[in-house]
Amino acid sequence: MSIIVKHANGDFLVVKRPNDPSDNLAGVWGFPAVTLRDDETDVKGLKRAAKSKLGIEVGIIKRLGESTHEGPDYILKLTDYEVFITKGIPKVPQTDQSVTQYTEYKFTNDPAVLIPAAKKGSLCTQIFLKDLNINWYGYDSQATNQQ
Repeated sequence: MSIIVKHANGDFLVVKRPNDPSDNLAGVWGFPAVTLRDDETDVKGLKRAAKSKLGIEVGIIKRLGESTHEGPDYILKLTDYEVFITKGIPKVPQTDQSVTQYTEYKFTNDPAVLIPAAKKGSLCTQIFLKDLNINWYGYDSQATNQQ
């Protein structure tokens, strides 16, 4: 699952993944993601990840959509949830090293910042852009790469 934190003014929170050479999405803007634990509901997983990755508490606005990707030895099913902050101010990185910690975050209203991640296969950004009717796969992201 991924967490789309929406601000009252319509901006959304994006995070930058650490520069890990083994990570295809290293250094690009995307959304915080969570892998559910055994018997964990979507709501509990979202709340846990918001706290451990961003240091905030959230409430759910709506489910945006989902997508599935089949790899050679796995099936990845990802769902985007739009949430709002109920307590705290985002801060990265957090201290919980058992989950991916992000290097930067920002609020933006420009979905084009997500095009590089979508082109690299990020399902959560692809779902979000599809919800906005943005054709990410044919988009020229030259200006976006400079941000």
